[in-house]
Amino acid sequence: MFEESEMAAGRRNKTVLVTGATGFIGGRLVGALAERGYEVVATSRRGPAGGTGHSAQGVTWRSCDLLDKGDVAEAVRDTKVGYFLVHSMGGGRTDYAARDRRAAENFATAAARAGLERIVYLGGPVRERGMSQHLRSRAEVGEVLRASGVPTIELRASMIVGHGGASWRIVRDLAKRLPVMLLPAWLNSRTRPVAIDDTIAALVAAAEIPLENSVSYDIPGPDTLSGREILERIAALDDRRIPSVGVPLLTPRLSAAWLRFVSGADYDLARELVVGLATDLLPESERYWELIGHTELVPFDAAARRALASEPERPEGVRARLARLEESLVSRTPGRARPT
Repeated sequence: MFEESEMAAGRRNKTVLVTGATGFIGGRLVGALAERGYEVVATSRRGPAGGTGHSAQGVTWRSCDLLDKGDVAEAVRDTKVGYFLVHSMGGGRTDYAARDRRAAENFATAAARAGLERIVYLGGPVRERGMSQHLRSRAEVGEVLRASGVPTIELRASMIVGHGGASWRIVRDLAKRLPVMLLPAWLNSRTRPVAIDDTIAALVAAAEIPLENSVSYDIPGPDTLSGREILERIAALDDRRIPSVGVPLLTPRLSAAWLRFVSGADYDLARELVVGLATDLLPESERYWELIGHTELVPFDAAARRALASEPERPEGVRARLARLEESLVSRTPGRARPT
């Protein structure tokens, strides 16, 4: 475990770059790094409402399209640590893996030329077989960044539990809206969901721990849960019990269509979630938490409760009223008996 004095020394005179700074992870990380005492360069394709060059509380914003080499070279200028938090899956894109690889190549080249001291990358679980296209793409991005020659620390998380997360949104909607739980085989697969607060702590520490060569670490949450158990626990927080029906032959394609119907999620994202859960996504090691001295992890139920409490009030639109009516009807549906 590294002492706080070592970490504090690592913050001195370091400007940190965060790509994807308006996203689910990036938005939280920017604030956490600024509170930690770093000067932060935050980037996104469009920049914040204040516009490029806008500064507040130790944060300077730069507009950056990672597919534009000139933009990337300007973004990394005068920085020492670079966070790569961008991926483009969803929205009907079929070329997202190629786009993400190209973005990673541009970032890796610019980071090496600018003399960055390290790259921090948030990826997904890596397995020898059974990985979805999305997880394969995330693994490939890690390989590209490590090939830059800049020491790279890759943190590998499965589902991140927090308001604004895509996977969280899907399971939250399922748990709140399903009158009956269909149980395809993939809901039996196990994973270790990690709270957004723990994820941010892991990412902040990744800028500070001693690093000579590229390394990768799993960052699992404390609870091992199947997909079914995740849904049951979220429903229980809403005082619901969802009766279950086994559907062993429900294919990933049909499952994705079902998820999209229930949650309104992007079809491609839903399908990748299903395929990714076709096998267990369990960590190979929990060593990173010991390494950074962060061992009091948020249990799943507490993380889920925080995520639900963070949801903003819904605007009074047709979709909002329909969703609220749907959840109200489901909550009144008989079937609060314990699931089979």
